[in-house]
Amino acid sequence: MERAAILPSVNQNYLLCPSRAFSTRRHSFSSTRNFSPPSFSSIKLQHSSSSVSSNVSNGGISLTRCNAVLSNSSSTEVSEVADIDWDNIGFGLKPTDYMYVMKCNIDGEFSKGELQRFGNIEVSPSAGVLNYGQGLFEGLKAYRKEDGNNILLFRPEENANRMRNGAERMCMPAPTVEQFVEAVKETVLANKRWVPPPGKGSLYVRPLLMGTGAVLGLAPAPEYTFIIYVSPVGNYFKEGVAPINLIVENEFHRATPGGTGGVKTIGNYAAVLKAQSIAKAKGYSDVLYLDCVYKRFLEEVSSCNIFIVKDNVISTPEIKGTILPGITRKSIIDVARTQGFQVEERNVTVDELLEADEVFCTGTAVVVSPVGSVTYKGKRVSYGEGTFGTVSKQLYTVLTSLQMGLIEDNMNWTVNLS
Repeated sequence: MERAAILPSVNQNYLLCPSRAFSTRRHSFSSTRNFSPPSFSSIKLQHSSSSVSSNVSNGGISLTRCNAVLSNSSSTEVSEVADIDWDNIGFGLKPTDYMYVMKCNIDGEFSKGELQRFGNIEVSPSAGVLNYGQGLFEGLKAYRKEDGNNILLFRPEENANRMRNGAERMCMPAPTVEQFVEAVKETVLANKRWVPPPGKGSLYVRPLLMGTGAVLGLAPAPEYTFIIYVSPVGNYFKEGVAPINLIVENEFHRATPGGTGGVKTIGNYAAVLKAQSIAKAKGYSDVLYLDCVYKRFLEEVSSCNIFIVKDNVISTPEIKGTILPGITRKSIIDVARTQGFQVEERNVTVDELLEADEVFCTGTAVVVSPVGSVTYKGKRVSYGEGTFGTVSKQLYTVLTSLQMGLIEDNMNWTVNLS
């Protein structure tokens, strides 16, 4: 095993776990227009136009910085809505106008953030995120209200808290909840014209936290970068709201007890690609994973949580370290209880899955996706009539109506941006 290289000029407590060094600090957030890169920066932003960037020589490290000056109102100076085919956007990356960048210095303090033109980034080949997978990401959505002007965010503080929890597990510093939420707001407003018209989709918001500092021995990175970019999206699954077909995987496993399955670290997703690719080649939509010890308890699908319905009782695997605590999952549980349903968070067996009246998945990307069939050891069990089940339809309607501002938000979950 590689041994950590401890630099004499660096506080060793920080190297052991920089998130602890940061946890006691609260810093004011500013959407600065004149961001000065700290001397340790090893990240370079690459832009297609030289008119929006400047090269800075910094101790032998080249940094290209966009000097974008953007006020909260300037995004309204362009067309209100981008001119694209909103009916066929699908769920894929579409470059937008701006991204947000904020850096963390060696003591765990984040600099003031800045909006910059969306573009590629370049990091040292020894960056912690590349060598040791020290990275986290989040996902949330912004919706355009029916009035066409106001935009709603859905529970951004939950994403902030989840990133902070993940950062603690991954020995990383993280933005405060206030920094995170304000950065999301500013990024969305700067890209306001990319928020789809009502009913045509949403603006997917992707915050990233990664170790961009160079490190050779196994140790936390000495520098970190927080980035937010956005993309307009339609439905995650090609089938749209049509039921998906899952296959239960009992050889590959997504997570193990004591591991990082319960945090949104980048490595969790690469681990599912093999089984997912095999499943899709056989015609399935995705893979449902079982626990790695007994191989009989449900965990989650590749990128979403799973629910079953039996006799009008809703059950979902409990969160205990190997399952990601989905924000949509949490919201569906709360919505279901307000609608009078009994909801159980517990161990759910694969046998119960096969005998369920209804099955559905939840996630930021899919929101609520009905499951049309599950295949386990060659046995295929179908649910419903090729559409939403009664329960999942009701929960989907209530939750999406809240997210899009179609009904009164008695839960205080949405953040209104005008």
